[in-house]
Amino acid sequence: MIKFEDLKKDIPASIVVFLVALPLCLGVALASGAPIISGIISGIIGGIVVGIISRSHISVSGPAAGLTAVVFAAIHQLGDFQTFLMSVIIAGVIQIIGAYLRAGFIANYVPTSVIKGLLSSIGIILVLKQIPHAFGYDGIAEEDFSFVQSDNENTFSELLNIFNYFSYGAITVSVLSILILIYWKKIPFAWLRNIPASLFVVVFGIVINAVFNQFVPFLVIHEDHLVSIPKIDNINSLFTFPTFSSLANYNVWTVGVSIAMIASLETLLNLEAVANIDPHKRKVSPNRELLAQGYGNLVSGLIGGIPITSVIVRSSVNINAGAKTKMSTILHGVLLIISVFLLTPLMNKIPLASLAAILILTGYKLVEIKTFKSKFKKGWNQFIPFIVTIIAILFSDLLVGILIGLGVSILFLLKSNYRNPFKIKTEKMNVKETITIELPNQVSFLNKASIKNTLWKLPPNSNVIIEARNSDYIDEDILEIVNTFKDTIAVENNIQLNIYGFKEKFRIDDQIQFVNVIDKSEQEKLTSHEALEILVNGNQRFASGEFSEKYLNEQVIATSHHQHPIAVIVSCIDSRTSPELIFDLGIGDLISIRIAGNIINKEIVESIEFACKKIGTKLIVVLGHSNCGAVTYAVNSGTEAFESITSKIQHSIEACKCTPELIKDNPDELDKVIKANTNNSITEVLISSLYLNEEIKNRNITIVSGFYDTRTGLVDFIEF
Repeated sequence: MIKFEDLKKDIPASIVVFLVALPLCLGVALASGAPIISGIISGIIGGIVVGIISRSHISVSGPAAGLTAVVFAAIHQLGDFQTFLMSVIIAGVIQIIGAYLRAGFIANYVPTSVIKGLLSSIGIILVLKQIPHAFGYDGIAEEDFSFVQSDNENTFSELLNIFNYFSYGAITVSVLSILILIYWKKIPFAWLRNIPASLFVVVFGIVINAVFNQFVPFLVIHEDHLVSIPKIDNINSLFTFPTFSSLANYNVWTVGVSIAMIASLETLLNLEAVANIDPHKRKVSPNRELLAQGYGNLVSGLIGGIPITSVIVRSSVNINAGAKTKMSTILHGVLLIISVFLLTPLMNKIPLASLAAILILTGYKLVEIKTFKSKFKKGWNQFIPFIVTIIAILFSDLLVGILIGLGVSILFLLKSNYRNPFKIKTEKMNVKETITIELPNQVSFLNKASIKNTLWKLPPNSNVIIEARNSDYIDEDILEIVNTFKDTIAVENNIQLNIYGFKEKFRIDDQIQFVNVIDKSEQEKLTSHEALEILVNGNQRFASGEFSEKYLNEQVIATSHHQHPIAVIVSCIDSRTSPELIFDLGIGDLISIRIAGNIINKEIVESIEFACKKIGTKLIVVLGHSNCGAVTYAVNSGTEAFESITSKIQHSIEACKCTPELIKDNPDELDKVIKANTNNSITEVLISSLYLNEEIKNRNITIVSGFYDTRTGLVDFIEF
């Protein structure tokens, strides 16, 4: 659903993206050796068709520099542009098939160091490639991002040419534009700050050049330094249609497969890069993006456009211009259509120096010094692939540079062992369902996809624990995912997050946002059988050694004024351990009454009544245990001592016809006595308390016997 608040951001952003995309579309077409209008067609399709199908909020698609060399060579190899268009159609179909085969998963395995290197290198290239335009030298195609250019110049030699061709007017416009962009938020007119700075800079460039023309002729920026859109006489002159008979040409299929592979890889990498600079860190399905790109290339090939990919430069401009949703992308495509037929005279008055200023500032924002420092601090396995990716892209092109960066990352990966997968479990901790993610001893970026997908798919408003007590190695990619989830995703989805166990070297501090302490309302809603289920689940964790984290210090604070226990436990004093540990529960979760042989007397009955009537407990457990010392003593010694205890146990001994000799020959006979004694204690509770008897009959309270096997740690329950 389109929101007005979003449109207020998306419409101005779309204008800025359109202004940047227009000359870039023309430049890519020119560098590709294709009809210049084919670049505009691709831009329109990338904005509208891909924008509608894609689920990315901020990615912008269109003709990309990474494919210029491939397109240029393919057109010459196939003989004409119409035949080449069949290859574009084939590429689109392959991408669509790849999307349905879920081939987009490869994007999840690109290391963060390579993605960060891609962003930084694009920033550096933007600055270097736009400096000539800022000085008024426009001898190269607007989006020729390769080091060696189509005019046989390179990035650095092109910088030297500005001293021979620079324009004082262009320098004036670019310097003033950069200053406006930098200080825009500090201007005193609040109403003016609502206009995007980039849009103002473009209008400013047109106006100031008109002023130069009227009053300062030597500063006038002439046509060769302005945007140049070809004149379109009628709609039919826009389109070029493919030669369908060329489907039988083997080379057409070869080129189509090549375009599909390169365009898909570039799109997926750009998608990951865009997600890195998205303020909201929104996850986008790579398969859906492949599908959108496939349909985009299919349509582009049908009506005369060159291949389309997701483009990092335009996407970065889109983000910096404040876009909120993909309406910005779609509207920029609409504006490209309008510009071709209605706005050509106005658009052709925009100085390229104005657009250069916007792109230089965009590039500057992509090259963050803190990223270099951060990667250096994280070690050579992060820093070297990062730097190699930057250098490789600077001195080759986007795709080659990324492949080199990936190769270096793989070399570092091969130095380490394959890593174990993480564990995830969902269980009720007390009354709250808690999702626990336990990281293994070794976590590499091979686990990146599964961990990211798991975290990003966690339900809103849930309780989540991420623990790394056993982790000795965690890849920086995983740490970055955890930090992003903690700082952005969990916050935006109202997920209560506990993080603990990360060693100091991982630079992730413990965070406790929730404690599984039951409050009054939860206790009142809890039934006795639900309370019993909590005890059963907790005992299973205890027996398996998979204890839940208690955060005891936080529990002390949370229960310092009130506690709302779920059960009252009558256990024996020598049961080896406390009920809270046996049932893996925390402070205030149980009322624990311990007495030798778990016998019942007046004081204990009144304590149970108090727990149920005044504190709100609905479950009573009389808990015996194997190898009970009190029962063993009563069997061996009768009632010679401790008469108040042993005399009550004698009833169970007599009922089981148990003797010391029988126990010696068959130790399991003692367990029968212990269980019978537990049942007798329950009977005594029911006889001694009219209140408890009535509440149990009316099913408001449940009483059960439990037998704790000290050999296995398990408790068997029997309901009365």
